[in-house]
Amino acid sequence: MGQSHNIEICLGSSCFSRGNREVVHIIKEYLRKNHLDDKVMLRGARCMNHCSEGPVIIINGKTFFSIDTQDIEKILERELA
Repeated sequence: MGQSHNIEICLGSSCFSRGNREVVHIIKEYLRKNHLDDKVMLRGARCMNHCSEGPVIIINGKTFFSIDTQDIEKILERELA
């Protein structure tokens, strides 16, 4: 089965130091726990040029700024439904 969702995570140094390191782990665990590994293409991206608004992720073309580790699961539930 092909992937029906795309998640891009900014791996630029600013986003990574602002929390995307933890966001990566949370997303991977969420996908595993909800059996979505084969439905979501998860990939890292170079700097997205929104360093002051990081951490930044893009889900299905929709950009999310200042991602908080407390909110990421709610965002995933809404966007991957």
